[in-house]
Amino acid sequence: MSKANTVSRQTRFQWLIDAALFLSGIIAALSGVYFLYLPSGGYQGGRNPMYGVTILFERHTWDDLHVWSGIAMIAVIVVHLAIHGKWIVGMARHVAKELTGHYPAMSSKVRFNLLLNSVVAISFLLTALSGLYLFFVLEQAGRLASAAPLFLFSRTTWDLMHTWAGVVLIAAAVLHLAIHWRWIVNVTGKVCRSLWPGPVTRLSERPATQ
Repeated sequence: MSKANTVSRQTRFQWLIDAALFLSGIIAALSGVYFLYLPSGGYQGGRNPMYGVTILFERHTWDDLHVWSGIAMIAVIVVHLAIHGKWIVGMARHVAKELTGHYPAMSSKVRFNLLLNSVVAISFLLTALSGLYLFFVLEQAGRLASAAPLFLFSRTTWDLMHTWAGVVLIAAAVLHLAIHWRWIVNVTGKVCRSLWPGPVTRLSERPATQ
């Protein structure tokens, strides 16, 4: 195997974590957009003209996909943060020392990436907390909004927080992927070649049988 196709175990593990995060994020985002544009309120022909419309799956299936992909995202993020814990702490110290004048200012590119990562982290935290609250509280209350106990905010506030924090998260994540797209393609190619190192032989290149 050539050195260009060699990938360390740590890099491969981090790639698998990122791949799991990407897959669960795609499912959570698509199901979230489904609920954003097809709310459950209203009635046929009334204020919700999309009432009763089925796209690929029934509504309860979309609900299950959204809930469990969201829970999978939270679990993967915990592992992701554990892997990058040292980097996060180091960057936080760097920013603190920069603000106090002990470190030179970061480049505009590094500062933008840090800001974007912060937006992703904060929006994900708000989306995850509000999602867990809505899931566990509504499940406990039998999905009756009137019976759901209040915690800090009303159910409507938690719902709005979950919706718009999710929208910000999707937008920030798409921008994050666009910025790092070359790196993603490069590492993904190396990981795939390390898993399947053998050259692919075309049909026309196979030796003729006697």
